[in-house]
Amino acid sequence: MADLAARTAPSRVGPERPDPSAEAAPIPLLPEDRPAPAGGPATRARVLEIRPGTIRERDDLLVAEEPLAIRACGPGQAPVEVAVTMRTPGDEVDLALGFLFTEGLLDPSEVAAVELGDPGRLARPDDEVTVRLRRPVDLGRIAERRFVATAACGICGKASIDEVVLRVAPPPAGRPIVAAAVVAGLPDRLRLAQPTFRLTGGLHAAALFRPDGELVAVREDVGRHNALDKLVGSQLRLGRLPLHDAVLLVSGRVSFEIVQKAAAAGIPIVAAVSAPSDLAVEAAARLGMTLVGFVRGGRCNVYTGAERIRPGAAGLAVAARPAPPAGPTPRRRR
Repeated sequence: MADLAARTAPSRVGPERPDPSAEAAPIPLLPEDRPAPAGGPATRARVLEIRPGTIRERDDLLVAEEPLAIRACGPGQAPVEVAVTMRTPGDEVDLALGFLFTEGLLDPSEVAAVELGDPGRLARPDDEVTVRLRRPVDLGRIAERRFVATAACGICGKASIDEVVLRVAPPPAGRPIVAAAVVAGLPDRLRLAQPTFRLTGGLHAAALFRPDGELVAVREDVGRHNALDKLVGSQLRLGRLPLHDAVLLVSGRVSFEIVQKAAAAGIPIVAAVSAPSDLAVEAAARLGMTLVGFVRGGRCNVYTGAERIRPGAAGLAVAARPAPPAGPTPRRRR
């Protein structure tokens, strides 16, 4: 097993193999002879296609959406269900690890093993993942987080900015420095790395890049937060956290939860093809992160942390940085 303690060392962000799930995982899967899960990220359907002057029936591909139960337990404990999310099949282990980590429910060093569901009890064993920890699971902490799952976002953990600031260390100041032209070109590189999106047109994506724009890893899912949890979980599994020299690009808008999860993974720069919310901008400012929105058409808007973005050929607009609130930030429903 690889040394997960390396998460405290300088980041080792590097490209994955063509099939990263085939790498020897630092965290063991139990049992070792588990067959590959059935199904896939897309399913076939018949559609009536209506176009100006033509009507025809043809085959189409739809993004798959199925429930996943994420469970956790410690030594001598029965597994407890932490959350159920609607997700796109694939990368179930990464999703479970990434979710539990980004929501502050485990440290990588605490993970003993991960197992899929019992095929003797479940028709689809890959619809359930149990993460076994080396220490007892804090059931009170799980109840306090009050996780909410929807198809629109994946799993949304309720938290305040103050809570995240207390449990997440800020990324190193002033690094990395990324050219605005590189940031502006990331969406094109992401699209080339989205095979299921090209087939279905119905998936969100989260991708990690080096500061020079080289793609490191990408994950797709029907849920925005699930895609990011899968991505973070894949890097946790490979012992690469924290990701202090990485740039994150998400395919949609940036919510508070996206910033929260990126901060937990140590990602200093978060970019998106769409807009950030006001709470996302406020959180990024408090956490010392760089937040870039509307990355499209060779342009981008920098909302916080502009010192990490080097202006150049790309259009660059810097938004006013919001002043941090004077007192504790109240919990807000999103």
